[in-house]
Formats: sequence, structure tokens, C-alpha cells
Amino acid sequence: MNSRFSKLALRAILPLIILAAAAVYFLRGGTGGARYVTAKVTRGPIVRAVIATGTVNPVTTVQVGSYVSGPIQAIYADFNAPVKAGQLIAKIDPRPFQVKVDETAAAVDNARAQLGKDQADMAYKKITFERNERLFTAEAVSQDVRDAAESAYKQTVAQVALDHANIEQQAANLHDAQVNLDYTNIISPVDGTVVSRNVDVGQTVAASFQTPTLFLIAKDLTQMQVDTNVSESDIGNVYNGETAEFRVDAFPGRDFEGIVGQVRQAPITVQNVVTYDVVVTVANPELLLKPGMTANVTIVTARRSDVVRIPLAALRFSPKRLAAGSIVESAGGGKTSQQARVWTLSGGELTPVPITTGLDDGNNVELLSGDLKPGDLVVTDDVRSVAGGAGGGGISPLSATPRFR
Repeated sequence: MNSRFSKLALRAILPLIILAAAAVYFLRGGTGGARYVTAKVTRGPIVRAVIATGTVNPVTTVQVGSYVSGPIQAIYADFNAPVKAGQLIAKIDPRPFQVKVDETAAAVDNARAQLGKDQADMAYKKITFERNERLFTAEAVSQDVRDAAESAYKQTVAQVALDHANIEQQAANLHDAQVNLDYTNIISPVDGTVVSRNVDVGQTVAASFQTPTLFLIAKDLTQMQVDTNVSESDIGNVYNGETAEFRVDAFPGRDFEGIVGQVRQAPITVQNVVTYDVVVTVANPELLLKPGMTANVTIVTARRSDVVRIPLAALRFSPKRLAAGSIVESAGGGKTSQQARVWTLSGGELTPVPITTGLDDGNNVELLSGDLKPGDLVVTDDVRSVAGGAGGGGISPLSATPRFR
């Protein structure tokens, strides 16, 4: 019975022993030799970029509204219609405004007629005053008669001046009424294309409190701009004149190119996230880009062409047997060079190679100086750190201690 129990216990424990031995075997690097992940040194471009999302808009968009209220009598321009500056595109019912013009025109005529009447009266009062002045000199009339004639004459002079002022006032009222009548003609202020029409014939426009937008006219759809929001952490690398590339969902396989035309200083804060509006100007000769499209923008802040590149992971690698602080690691690219060290497999041993780095794009870093060339393998990680994964150059066995030079 005991013999049978021992056999059963051995069968149960044996798999556990095998698993434990396998774990120790792999954690110690197989047969005792360490294994490392390597990657190749390559040659090619390095591009540092800022990624942002924006909206395609016309460079100049004019909102055409109405200064006066009334029903829309006619519309002469529709969606996508090309218009010229000064072209009539809609008309508000002019009849109430025409009545006002006629009324004020009649008031002007009445004021002029009143002026003529008062001028005639002034001429008569002047003659009367001059006659009484002579009679008073001859002591034929009293002082009171002479003074009354003078007062009457001066009053008519003042009345004529008042009539002139009244005519000017009525003329101003007529001009105001005429302006309002002219505003019933909705005129395009620029050459462009009607992007939006917000009214129909018969609809009443109320301009009492806020000017309504009747039409939206894009001045030139062959020149567009992308308004992007760039985070405050990236805005320091964005300058006017930098190259930008973007894609829109309507043309997923096509890259559009533009130039950073403006980095606006006004911050945009949404839920405590601060961004800045960066305007990218782009030519649109084929009219493929339409207002309102969402653009995924890549703003190129630095570029290196045909340079030797090292994976950034190689700069972060440090052999397990090195004492802390015995290696100088790069803090990551930038536009200034930095001293760093990478490790290569040479003669079955890890060999450190001092290098000077330049620009990085988040994956690779530019090699400015160092004893490396395209095709060389650099160590990027310990296989124990990647749980059996492999890098771009594969996994290489190693049994010797790292060698320094």
C-alpha cells in the first residue's frame, strides 16, 4: 500500500519538478549563456514631427447678413454658385421701405415750399421795416411802430434760417430711408463661392436684435487653411514656415502638403487642457479639399536626410553585470548632440561603443560620430527583459563577461 502511494505521489510531484527546473533553466539564460536582443544600424531619414488634428477652412469666409427686416422676395444665388463683388444675390420685399422713401421725399418738398413762403414773407417784412424806419426818421410814426416792424422782420429772417435747417433734416431722413431701401438688395461683398445659404423665398428675416447670416461666401476655395490645435508641450517646436503634411478621410491614400503660416498666441483652454491654434496654409487648385473636413496633421519640426540611424532602445540598454552609474545614457535626441554609449557583439563579447547622437524621431536617433556603420548589430535588450521576444536583429547567445574598451 505504501509503495503504491509513493508511486502516486511521485507522479504528482514530478511535473512540478520539471516545470521548476525549466524555469530556472530559462531564467539563467538556457545552458548558462546570456541571450540578447539585437537590432541593425540603418541608414535613412529621421523626421521629428508634431501630430495634431484640425479642420479645413477657407482662408477668407464672409458672412453676408441683412441690415433690415422683412420677407425674402427673391434669391439669385444658390449653393456652390460663383458670385462677383456687387452682384445681387437676394432681395427683401422693398415696399415698406419704398413707402418710407416716398413719405420723406414729400416732407422734403413740403419743407422747401415752406421756405419759399417764409422767404416771401421776409421780403415783405423787410420792406415794411425800411418804410417805417424812414417814417420814424421823419417823425411820422412812433418808436413803437418802428420797433414792431424791425422785430417782425428779424423773426422772418430767423424763420427762413429754420426752414433751411428743416430742409437739411428732411433730406437726411430721405437719405436714411433710401439707405434702408437699398439694404433690401443683398449684395455679395467679394468675389467667391456661396458655401452656405440659410434662407428661402418667403422666409421673414428679423434683424431687430442680431444681424442674421443669410449667405456664407468663401472668397477663394483654391487657397485653404487648416486650423489645428497643438498642445502646449509641443508648441515650442512649431514655427512659421515649417512644412506640414496632412490627410483627410475623403482621400485616405493621399498626402497634402502645406506650410505653417501662423502660430497664434491666444491660448485655448478646454477642461484645463491648453492648446494653441496653428494655421497651416495649403493650395487647393483641384478643389479636392472642402470646408469642414477633418485633417490629421503632421508638422515637421526637424528633418535629417540619409543619415546613419541607431534604435533608441540601444541607448537605453545596460548590461546586468555593470555597476550602477558606470554608463552614460542619452536623455533622448533633440537638436543638440549628446554623448552616449551602445553595446555591440564582438568576438562573442559585449563591447561598448561611445557615440555622439543628434536628432531623434522617437524610434531612431541620428549618429553623428562613433565606430558604427549601417548593418552593424547593436544590443537593445536582455532576452529576460522581453520574456523571450526578439528584436529587429534577432536574439544572440552570449556566454562571456562584458568587455570594456
